[in-house]
Amino acid sequence: MRVTEKGQVTIPKEIRDRLDIKPGSDVDFVVADTGVMLVKTGDATDAFKDFDAWARSVQGTFDTNGMTADEYVDWLRGPRDDLDHH
Repeated sequence: MRVTEKGQVTIPKEIRDRLDIKPGSDVDFVVADTGVMLVKTGDATDAFKDFDAWARSVQGTFDTNGMTADEYVDWLRGPRDDLDHH
């Protein structure tokens, strides 16, 4: 995801659909030292208000087959036609 000059990003449709986020919906950001989580306002449970607690709760549940985070994101996104590949 790229951030625009105005500091905006587009929430992917899959996430908007899953969280039932529509134009005019209120969302919030839960900030921790290691990242941030987008939540639909009013839908955040106590377990997810603390991003670090959530991260600990899912630690070890996802296997990237030894890929680093950057390698995994590149694999997930697939080829990018808008980048100049040398």
